[in-house]
Amino acid sequence: MKSQKLILFVLIVALALVAVNFSIDPIQNNINLGLDLQGGLHVVMEAVDTPENPVTPEDMVNLQAVMRARVDQLGITEPLIQQQGDRRLIIELPGVQSPEEAARLLGKTAQLEFRTYDGERVLGGEDLSDAVARLRPNTQVPVVILTLDGEGTRKFAEATSYVVENYSIGDSKRRIGIYLDGEQVQNPEVQTAITDGRAEITGYEDIFEAENIAALLRSGALPVKVEMLEQRSVGPTLGMDSLQRSGVAGIYGLIAVVLFMIGYYRIPGLMAVISLLLYGTMVMGILVSMGATLTLPGIAGFILSLGIIVDANIIIFERLKEDLKNKKTLRSAVDGAFSKALSTILDANITTLIAAIILFYFGTGPIRGFAVTLSIGIVVSMFTAIVITKLLLKLFVQSNIVKNPKLYGA
Repeated sequence: MKSQKLILFVLIVALALVAVNFSIDPIQNNINLGLDLQGGLHVVMEAVDTPENPVTPEDMVNLQAVMRARVDQLGITEPLIQQQGDRRLIIELPGVQSPEEAARLLGKTAQLEFRTYDGERVLGGEDLSDAVARLRPNTQVPVVILTLDGEGTRKFAEATSYVVENYSIGDSKRRIGIYLDGEQVQNPEVQTAITDGRAEITGYEDIFEAENIAALLRSGALPVKVEMLEQRSVGPTLGMDSLQRSGVAGIYGLIAVVLFMIGYYRIPGLMAVISLLLYGTMVMGILVSMGATLTLPGIAGFILSLGIIVDANIIIFERLKEDLKNKKTLRSAVDGAFSKALSTILDANITTLIAAIILFYFGTGPIRGFAVTLSIGIVVSMFTAIVITKLLLKLFVQSNIVKNPKLYGA
């Protein structure tokens, strides 16, 4: 029985160390870094009055919403989009591969219109429900397929039915032009009345251009005219330097924690160190699986949560020391330490978790990143301290390898 416990203990520790070792490279290769760590695109835009559309506070709210939708179409993780003053908008996009193309898409008005031969507006982007880029199966020609909403379908059906009924094939009046930002991109002749609410735009060089236009149309046209005041690529030099310094500080801090835990608490401290390694791997693995973006505030939240798990282990081990001094057996002392410390650990962590949730709900950008890593760290720290450390320590005690209470911190 004792040998079985020892074998199980060794097996769990070995599996834990192997898991940590094989997780390092995948985590490093797949973690998303924020603008402060890897650089990206920094854009400053300003809304401009026009005679037909003076800028209002509502326009700025709508402008921010459209920009958010466009950034989402680009697939950027954790962008920063915030208003500065009454008319300016700051947009920061981490890890952008093509800053010039991203800036061009952000600044494009994307005003879609369908017009008859005499310039009458049939429908516009507000009548659009979806836009998808596709390659035609036979010719591989890139097209943007438009799907109209109910009102747009009705208006388009009326307009196409009218030109089909009143103008013969080959007549220039039978055409309905498609315009994007005032420029004609297509002027097709209507063959039959279109009543299904679908249309196609062609004339793109490749599928990537079609996808960009489709993304712009899905996000909607800008509610006001904007001017690009500033556009620059932000280098990662400062961020990488900060990341390296944070890494060095983390290594030194981890070494100090390991030496303290093993030196002061001995065998329980060793179990806590193993749990700590698993904890770090689990937290980073969760962040990678969520597609979360790691920023300097996020690193701060992770380091803070490291302190939380160490604090939980200290509470448990102090209880263990007290029970051993009161002449309890090792097994009963271990069980008693975890049960007595449980309520204290839960109270402390739950209150911190509530604070992190509040930060996430009311915060933006880096503050939310800090709250996310802190929240994940709190939950995982409770699991590793209460479950993993307890399991390892109980198996080690039950194996009867070391019976001296002094090696358990007494």
